Amino acid sequence: MKFGGTSMAGTERIRTVAALVKREVEAGNEVAVVVSAMAGETDRLVQFCREANPLYDEAEYDVVVASGEQVTSGLLALTLQAMGVPARSWLGWQLPIRTIETHAKARITEIETDALIAAMKSGQVAVIPGFQGMMEDGRVSTLGRGGSDTSAVAVAAAVKADRCDIYTDVDGVYTTDPRIVSRARKLDYVTYEEMLELASVGAKVLQTRSVGLAMKMGVRVQVLSSFVEPGQAPKAGTLIVSDEEIEELKMERQLITGIAYDKNEAKIILTRVPDRPGAVATIFKPLADAAINVDMIIQNVGREKGETDVTFTVPRADLARSLEILEGGKDSIGYNRLLHESGVAKVSVVGVGMKSHAGVAATMFEALAARGINIQAISTSEIKVSVLIEEDYTELAVRVLHTAYGLDAEEAA
Repeated sequence: MKFGGTSMAGTERIRTVAALVKREVEAGNEVAVVVSAMAGETDRLVQFCREANPLYDEAEYDVVVASGEQVTSGLLALTLQAMGVPARSWLGWQLPIRTIETHAKARITEIETDALIAAMKSGQVAVIPGFQGMMEDGRVSTLGRGGSDTSAVAVAAAVKADRCDIYTDVDGVYTTDPRIVSRARKLDYVTYEEMLELASVGAKVLQTRSVGLAMKMGVRVQVLSSFVEPGQAPKAGTLIVSDEEIEELKMERQLITGIAYDKNEAKIILTRVPDRPGAVATIFKPLADAAINVDMIIQNVGREKGETDVTFTVPRADLARSLEILEGGKDSIGYNRLLHESGVAKVSVVGVGMKSHAGVAATMFEALAARGINIQAISTSEIKVSVLIEEDYTELAVRVLHTAYGLDAEEAA
Protein backbone atom coordinates (compact mmCIF):
# COMPACT_ATOMS: atom_id res chain seq x y z
CA MET A 1 0.00 0.00 0.00
CA LYS A 2 1.35 3.42 -0.93
CA PHE A 3 -0.08 6.73 0.29
CA GLY A 4 0.74 10.09 -1.31
CA GLY A 5 1.23 13.51 0.23
CA THR A 6 -2.45 14.52 0.24
CA SER A 7 -3.32 11.23 2.00
CA MET A 8 -0.70 11.96 4.72
CA ALA A 9 -1.48 15.68 5.16
CA GLY A 10 -1.94 15.89 8.93
CA THR A 11 -2.84 13.62 11.84
CA GLU A 12 -6.52 13.25 10.87
CA ARG A 13 -5.61 12.10 7.36
CA ILE A 14 -2.99 9.72 8.82
CA ARG A 15 -5.68 8.20 11.06
CA THR A 16 -7.80 7.55 7.95
CA VAL A 17 -4.80 5.90 6.29
CA ALA A 18 -4.17 3.77 9.39
CA ALA A 19 -7.79 2.59 9.30
CA LEU A 20 -7.35 1.50 5.67
CA VAL A 21 -4.16 -0.38 6.58
CA LYS A 22 -5.89 -2.03 9.56
CA ARG A 23 -8.72 -3.17 7.25
CA GLU A 24 -6.18 -5.01 5.05
CA VAL A 25 -4.49 -6.61 8.09
CA GLU A 26 -7.85 -7.80 9.42
CA ALA A 27 -8.57 -9.32 6.00
CA GLY A 28 -5.58 -11.60 6.59
CA ASN A 29 -3.04 -9.83 4.39
CA GLU A 30 0.64 -9.29 5.12
CA VAL A 31 1.10 -5.56 4.56
CA ALA A 32 3.98 -3.23 3.72
CA VAL A 33 3.17 0.50 3.49
CA VAL A 34 5.17 3.15 1.62
CA VAL A 35 4.43 6.78 2.49
CA SER A 36 5.16 10.20 1.01
CA ALA A 37 5.88 13.34 3.00
CA MET A 38 2.92 15.51 3.97
CA ALA A 39 1.60 17.58 1.05
CA GLY A 40 3.82 20.63 0.53
CA GLU A 41 6.48 19.47 3.00
CA THR A 42 9.11 18.53 0.40
CA ASP A 43 8.75 21.95 -1.28
CA ARG A 44 9.28 23.58 2.13
CA LEU A 45 12.42 21.54 2.77
CA VAL A 46 13.80 22.26 -0.71
CA GLN A 47 13.33 25.98 -0.05
CA PHE A 48 15.28 25.67 3.21
CA CYS A 49 18.17 24.15 1.23
CA ARG A 50 18.12 27.03 -1.25
CA GLU A 51 18.08 29.61 1.52
CA ALA A 52 20.96 27.92 3.33
CA ASN A 53 23.13 27.65 0.22
CA PRO A 54 21.96 28.38 -3.37
CA LEU A 55 24.80 26.14 -4.61
CA TYR A 56 23.88 23.34 -2.21
CA ASP A 57 25.69 20.02 -2.02
CA GLU A 58 23.23 17.37 -3.27
CA ALA A 59 24.32 14.86 -0.63
CA GLU A 60 23.24 17.27 2.12
CA TYR A 61 20.13 18.19 0.12
CA ASP A 62 19.14 14.51 0.28
CA VAL A 63 19.61 14.47 4.06
CA VAL A 64 17.21 17.40 4.42
CA VAL A 65 14.47 16.45 1.94
CA ALA A 66 14.40 12.76 2.97
CA SER A 67 13.27 13.84 6.45
CA GLY A 68 9.71 14.53 5.27
CA GLU A 69 9.01 10.85 4.63
CA GLN A 70 10.82 9.86 7.83
CA VAL A 71 8.30 11.92 9.83
CA THR A 72 5.21 10.43 8.15
CA SER A 73 6.51 6.85 8.40
CA GLY A 74 7.04 7.26 12.15
CA LEU A 75 3.67 8.94 12.66
CA LEU A 76 1.81 6.21 10.75
CA ALA A 77 3.58 3.48 12.74
CA LEU A 78 2.63 5.25 15.98
CA THR A 79 -1.00 5.64 14.85
CA LEU A 80 -1.25 1.96 13.88
CA GLN A 81 0.18 0.95 17.27
CA ALA A 82 -2.48 3.10 18.97
CA MET A 83 -5.12 1.16 16.99
CA GLY A 84 -3.72 -2.15 18.22
CA VAL A 85 -1.91 -3.01 14.97
CA PRO A 86 1.74 -4.09 15.38
CA ALA A 87 3.82 -1.76 13.18
CA ARG A 88 7.39 -0.59 12.73
CA SER A 89 9.00 1.98 10.49
CA TRP A 90 11.94 0.92 8.29
CA LEU A 91 14.04 3.77 6.92
CA GLY A 92 15.77 3.45 3.56
CA TRP A 93 19.16 2.72 5.16
CA GLN A 94 17.71 0.19 7.60
CA LEU A 95 16.41 -2.32 5.04
CA PRO A 96 18.49 -1.17 3.15
CA ILE A 97 17.16 0.12 -0.18
CA ARG A 98 20.41 0.28 -2.18
CA THR A 99 20.76 2.94 -4.87
CA ILE A 100 23.32 4.07 -7.42
CA GLU A 101 24.08 7.03 -9.70
CA THR A 102 23.70 10.49 -8.25
CA HIS A 103 22.20 12.18 -5.21
CA ALA A 104 18.72 13.71 -5.78
CA LYS A 105 18.28 11.43 -8.85
CA ALA A 106 19.23 8.02 -7.49
CA ARG A 107 18.06 4.70 -8.94
CA ILE A 108 17.19 1.61 -6.91
CA THR A 109 19.40 -1.43 -7.56
CA GLU A 110 18.45 -3.79 -4.76
CA ILE A 111 16.23 -4.07 -1.69
CA GLU A 112 17.31 -6.50 1.03
CA THR A 113 14.10 -8.10 2.25
CA ASP A 114 14.95 -10.95 4.67
CA ALA A 115 14.25 -8.95 7.85
CA LEU A 116 11.32 -7.15 6.22
CA ILE A 117 9.58 -10.36 5.12
CA ALA A 118 10.19 -11.99 8.51
CA ALA A 119 8.55 -9.01 10.24
CA MET A 120 5.57 -9.10 7.86
CA LYS A 121 5.11 -12.88 8.36
CA SER A 122 5.00 -12.29 12.12
CA GLY A 123 2.02 -9.97 11.60
CA GLN A 124 3.89 -6.68 11.84
CA VAL A 125 3.05 -3.90 9.36
CA ALA A 126 6.20 -2.49 7.77
CA VAL A 127 6.01 1.30 7.21
CA ILE A 128 8.65 2.48 4.73
CA PRO A 129 9.42 6.09 3.77
CA GLY A 130 9.21 6.48 0.02
CA PHE A 131 11.61 8.51 -2.12
CA GLN A 132 14.71 7.51 -0.15
CA GLY A 133 17.46 4.90 -0.18
CA MET A 134 21.14 4.46 0.59
CA MET A 135 24.12 5.11 -1.67
CA GLU A 136 27.09 2.74 -1.89
CA ASP A 137 29.00 4.92 0.59
CA GLY A 138 26.21 4.56 3.18
CA ARG A 139 24.78 8.07 2.77
CA VAL A 140 21.08 8.79 2.38
CA SER A 141 19.89 9.24 -1.24
CA THR A 142 16.62 10.37 -2.82
CA LEU A 143 15.01 9.22 -6.05
CA GLY A 144 13.84 12.54 -7.51
CA ARG A 145 10.47 14.25 -7.13
CA GLY A 146 7.54 11.84 -7.21
CA GLY A 147 9.88 8.97 -6.32
CA SER A 148 7.59 7.42 -3.69
CA ASP A 149 5.56 5.66 -6.41
CA THR A 150 8.79 4.07 -7.62
CA SER A 151 9.71 3.09 -4.05
CA ALA A 152 6.33 1.37 -3.64
CA VAL A 153 6.60 -0.63 -6.87
CA ALA A 154 10.20 -1.60 -6.03
CA VAL A 155 9.20 -2.82 -2.55
CA ALA A 156 6.24 -4.73 -4.02
CA ALA A 157 8.56 -6.43 -6.52
CA ALA A 158 11.16 -7.21 -3.84
CA VAL A 159 8.67 -8.93 -1.48
CA LYS A 160 6.80 -10.53 -4.42
CA ALA A 161 3.55 -8.85 -3.39
CA ASP A 162 0.28 -9.93 -5.00
CA ARG A 163 -0.51 -6.29 -5.73
CA CYS A 164 0.72 -2.75 -5.18
CA ASP A 165 -2.11 -0.40 -4.20
CA ILE A 166 -1.36 3.28 -4.90
CA TYR A 167 -3.72 5.43 -2.83
CA THR A 168 -4.12 9.00 -4.03
CA ASP A 169 -6.72 11.79 -4.19
CA VAL A 170 -8.49 10.29 -7.23
CA ASP A 171 -10.33 6.96 -7.28
CA GLY A 172 -8.71 5.55 -10.41
CA VAL A 173 -7.53 6.27 -13.94
CA TYR A 174 -10.07 8.12 -16.08
CA THR A 175 -10.47 8.42 -19.83
CA THR A 176 -9.37 12.04 -19.35
CA ASP A 177 -9.25 14.73 -16.66
CA PRO A 178 -12.77 14.77 -15.07
CA ARG A 179 -12.27 18.46 -14.22
CA ILE A 180 -12.31 19.21 -17.95
CA VAL A 181 -14.76 16.56 -19.18
CA SER A 182 -17.60 15.82 -16.77
CA ARG A 183 -18.49 12.69 -18.78
CA ALA A 184 -15.03 11.15 -18.34
CA ARG A 185 -15.25 7.49 -17.29
CA LYS A 186 -13.19 5.58 -14.76
CA LEU A 187 -11.37 2.65 -16.33
CA ASP A 188 -11.45 -0.79 -14.67
CA TYR A 189 -8.23 -1.95 -16.36
CA VAL A 190 -5.34 -0.29 -18.18
CA THR A 191 -2.28 -2.00 -19.64
CA TYR A 192 1.22 -1.07 -18.49
CA GLU A 193 1.96 0.16 -22.00
CA GLU A 194 -1.07 2.45 -22.07
CA MET A 195 -0.40 3.81 -18.56
CA LEU A 196 3.24 4.44 -19.47
CA GLU A 197 2.17 6.49 -22.49
CA LEU A 198 -0.54 8.34 -20.54
CA ALA A 199 1.92 9.18 -17.74
CA SER A 200 4.57 10.34 -20.21
CA VAL A 201 2.21 12.72 -22.04
CA GLY A 202 0.72 14.49 -19.05
CA ALA A 203 -1.57 12.22 -17.01
CA LYS A 204 -0.63 12.96 -13.39
CA VAL A 205 -1.97 9.79 -11.71
CA LEU A 206 1.34 7.87 -11.61
CA GLN A 207 4.99 8.74 -12.06
CA THR A 208 6.43 7.44 -15.35
CA ARG A 209 9.37 5.67 -13.70
CA SER A 210 7.07 3.70 -11.42
CA VAL A 211 4.96 2.45 -14.33
CA GLY A 212 8.07 1.42 -16.27
CA LEU A 213 9.36 -0.50 -13.25
CA ALA A 214 5.98 -2.20 -12.71
CA MET A 215 5.97 -3.26 -16.37
CA LYS A 216 9.54 -4.60 -16.14
CA MET A 217 8.96 -6.49 -12.88
CA GLY A 218 5.38 -7.62 -13.59
CA VAL A 219 3.91 -5.87 -10.52
CA ARG A 220 0.12 -5.55 -10.64
CA VAL A 221 -0.74 -1.97 -9.62
CA GLN A 222 -4.10 -0.66 -8.45
CA VAL A 223 -4.90 3.06 -8.27
CA LEU A 224 -7.60 4.02 -5.76
CA SER A 225 -8.59 6.83 -3.41
CA SER A 226 -7.76 7.16 0.29
CA PHE A 227 -10.47 9.81 0.67
CA VAL A 228 -13.23 7.66 2.17
CA GLU A 229 -15.74 8.13 4.95
CA PRO A 230 -14.64 6.75 8.34
CA GLY A 231 -15.27 3.01 8.48
CA GLN A 232 -15.96 2.76 4.75
CA ALA A 233 -13.99 0.60 2.31
CA PRO A 234 -12.43 2.40 -0.67
CA LYS A 235 -14.22 2.10 -4.00
CA ALA A 236 -12.76 -0.28 -6.57
CA GLY A 237 -10.02 1.53 -8.46
CA THR A 238 -8.18 0.91 -11.73
CA LEU A 239 -5.93 -2.12 -12.16
CA ILE A 240 -2.77 -1.66 -14.25
CA VAL A 241 -1.74 -5.04 -15.58
CA SER A 242 -0.16 -6.79 -18.54
CA ASP A 243 -1.84 -7.01 -21.93
CA GLU A 244 -1.93 -10.79 -21.46
CA GLU A 245 -3.91 -10.54 -18.22
CA ILE A 246 -6.51 -8.32 -19.85
CA GLU A 247 -6.81 -10.84 -22.70
CA GLU A 248 -7.31 -13.62 -20.11
CA LEU A 249 -10.07 -11.59 -18.47
CA LYS A 250 -11.65 -11.31 -21.93
CA MET A 251 -12.19 -7.61 -21.38
CA GLU A 252 -13.67 -5.77 -24.35
CA ARG A 253 -10.89 -3.56 -25.67
CA GLN A 254 -11.63 0.00 -26.68
CA LEU A 255 -9.86 1.57 -29.63
CA ILE A 256 -8.77 4.54 -27.50
CA THR A 257 -8.15 4.29 -23.74
CA GLY A 258 -7.71 7.94 -22.89
CA ILE A 259 -6.94 11.55 -23.79
CA ALA A 260 -4.05 13.28 -22.00
CA TYR A 261 -2.72 16.83 -22.16
CA ASP A 262 0.40 18.66 -21.03
CA LYS A 263 0.76 22.44 -20.80
CA ASN A 264 4.38 22.14 -19.71
CA GLU A 265 5.66 22.50 -23.29
CA ALA A 266 7.69 25.12 -25.16
CA LYS A 267 8.40 25.13 -28.90
CA ILE A 268 11.76 25.98 -30.46
CA ILE A 269 12.40 26.52 -34.19
CA LEU A 270 15.84 26.73 -35.83
CA THR A 271 15.64 28.06 -39.38
CA ARG A 272 17.94 27.29 -42.31
CA VAL A 273 19.95 24.56 -40.60
CA PRO A 274 22.48 22.98 -43.03
CA ASP A 275 20.89 19.84 -44.52
CA ARG A 276 23.87 17.51 -44.08
CA PRO A 277 24.77 14.42 -42.02
CA GLY A 278 25.45 15.25 -38.38
CA ALA A 279 23.73 18.64 -38.41
CA VAL A 280 20.87 17.49 -36.18
CA ALA A 281 23.32 15.90 -33.71
CA THR A 282 24.95 19.31 -33.15
CA ILE A 283 21.52 20.57 -32.00
CA PHE A 284 20.44 17.78 -29.70
CA LYS A 285 23.66 16.47 -28.14
CA PRO A 286 24.36 19.67 -26.12
CA LEU A 287 20.74 19.60 -24.89
CA ALA A 288 21.08 15.94 -23.88
CA ASP A 289 24.36 16.70 -22.09
CA ALA A 290 22.45 19.32 -20.08
CA ALA A 291 19.81 16.68 -19.16
CA ILE A 292 17.09 18.51 -21.14
CA ASN A 293 14.46 16.14 -22.51
CA VAL A 294 13.50 16.93 -26.10
CA ASP A 295 10.07 15.66 -27.08
CA MET A 296 8.40 16.31 -30.43
CA ILE A 297 10.86 16.77 -33.32
CA ILE A 298 10.05 17.84 -36.88
CA GLN A 299 12.61 18.34 -39.63
CA ASN A 300 11.02 20.05 -42.60
CA VAL A 301 11.65 19.10 -46.21
CA GLY A 302 15.02 20.49 -47.29
CA ARG A 303 15.20 23.84 -49.08
CA GLU A 304 16.85 24.25 -52.47
CA LYS A 305 20.08 25.60 -50.94
CA GLY A 306 20.67 22.48 -48.84
CA GLU A 307 18.99 23.94 -45.76
CA THR A 308 16.13 22.82 -43.55
CA ASP A 309 14.05 24.08 -40.59
CA VAL A 310 14.03 22.03 -37.36
CA THR A 311 11.16 22.33 -34.85
CA PHE A 312 11.08 20.60 -31.46
CA THR A 313 9.66 20.93 -27.95
CA VAL A 314 11.28 21.01 -24.50
CA PRO A 315 9.78 21.30 -20.99
CA ARG A 316 8.75 24.91 -20.40
CA ALA A 317 10.96 25.11 -17.31
CA ASP A 318 13.99 24.27 -19.49
CA LEU A 319 13.26 26.82 -22.23
CA ALA A 320 15.65 29.54 -21.01
CA ARG A 321 18.49 27.05 -20.53
CA SER A 322 17.81 25.51 -23.96
CA LEU A 323 17.93 28.90 -25.67
CA GLU A 324 21.19 29.75 -23.92
CA ILE A 325 22.78 26.47 -25.09
CA LEU A 326 21.54 26.88 -28.68
CA GLU A 327 22.65 30.51 -28.87
CA GLY A 328 26.07 29.48 -27.59
CA GLY A 329 26.31 26.79 -30.27
CA LYS A 330 25.10 28.88 -33.20
CA ASP A 331 28.42 28.74 -35.07
CA SER A 332 28.71 24.95 -34.85
CA ILE A 333 25.04 24.36 -35.71
CA GLY A 334 24.96 26.97 -38.48
CA TYR A 335 21.29 28.00 -38.20
CA ASN A 336 19.93 31.38 -39.33
CA ARG A 337 17.26 32.29 -36.73
CA LEU A 338 16.25 30.92 -33.33
CA LEU A 339 12.50 31.25 -32.65
CA HIS A 340 10.57 30.10 -29.61
CA GLU A 341 7.05 30.04 -28.18
CA SER A 342 5.86 28.97 -24.73
CA GLY A 343 2.08 29.29 -25.18
CA VAL A 344 1.62 25.77 -26.55
CA ALA A 345 0.24 22.49 -25.22
CA LYS A 346 0.49 18.84 -26.19
CA VAL A 347 -2.71 16.79 -26.52
CA SER A 348 -2.44 13.02 -26.97
CA VAL A 349 -4.75 10.09 -27.68
CA VAL A 350 -3.58 6.74 -26.31
CA GLY A 351 -4.81 3.19 -26.86
CA VAL A 352 -3.48 -0.29 -27.57
CA GLY A 353 -6.35 -0.65 -30.06
CA MET A 354 -4.41 1.59 -32.47
CA LYS A 355 -2.14 -1.34 -33.28
CA SER A 356 -4.90 -3.08 -35.22
CA HIS A 357 -7.08 -0.18 -36.41
CA ALA A 358 -6.41 2.37 -39.13
CA GLY A 359 -7.75 5.92 -39.16
CA VAL A 360 -7.07 6.93 -35.54
CA ALA A 361 -4.88 9.89 -36.54
CA ALA A 362 -7.32 10.96 -39.29
CA THR A 363 -10.17 11.08 -36.77
CA MET A 364 -8.06 13.27 -34.51
CA PHE A 365 -7.07 15.70 -37.25
CA GLU A 366 -10.61 15.97 -38.63
CA ALA A 367 -12.15 16.57 -35.18
CA LEU A 368 -9.66 19.35 -34.39
CA ALA A 369 -9.99 20.94 -37.84
CA ALA A 370 -13.79 21.04 -37.49
CA ARG A 371 -13.36 23.28 -34.43
CA GLY A 372 -10.71 25.48 -36.03
CA ILE A 373 -7.81 24.15 -33.90
CA ASN A 374 -4.52 24.36 -35.80
CA ILE A 375 -1.92 21.60 -35.39
CA GLN A 376 1.65 22.89 -35.07
CA ALA A 377 3.50 19.56 -34.71
CA ILE A 378 2.72 15.83 -34.62
CA SER A 379 4.46 12.84 -33.04
CA THR A 380 3.39 9.19 -32.93
CA SER A 381 4.20 5.86 -31.36
CA GLU A 382 2.60 2.45 -31.86
CA ILE A 383 -0.20 3.29 -29.39
CA LYS A 384 -0.16 7.10 -29.24
CA VAL A 385 -0.73 10.17 -31.42
CA SER A 386 0.27 13.57 -29.99
CA VAL A 387 -0.28 17.02 -31.46
CA LEU A 388 1.03 20.42 -30.44
CA ILE A 389 -1.59 23.19 -30.39
CA GLU A 390 -2.07 26.69 -29.03
CA GLU A 391 -2.44 26.49 -25.25
CA ASP A 392 -5.73 28.42 -25.17
CA TYR A 393 -7.42 25.58 -27.10
CA THR A 394 -6.31 22.76 -24.75
CA GLU A 395 -9.59 22.17 -22.89
CA LEU A 396 -11.66 22.45 -26.07
CA ALA A 397 -9.39 19.97 -27.85
CA VAL A 398 -9.65 17.46 -25.01
CA ARG A 399 -13.47 17.67 -24.97
CA VAL A 400 -13.75 17.41 -28.76
CA LEU A 401 -11.47 14.36 -28.94
CA HIS A 402 -13.12 12.66 -25.97
CA THR A 403 -16.43 12.83 -27.84
CA ALA A 404 -14.92 11.98 -31.25
CA TYR A 405 -13.56 8.66 -29.97
CA GLY A 406 -16.79 7.71 -28.17
CA LEU A 407 -15.36 7.95 -24.66
CA ASP A 408 -18.16 10.06 -23.12
CA ALA A 409 -20.12 8.35 -20.34
CA GLU A 410 -23.91 8.39 -20.64
CA GLU A 411 -24.21 10.19 -17.30
CA ALA A 412 -21.98 13.05 -16.14
CA ALA A 413 -19.85 12.11 -13.12
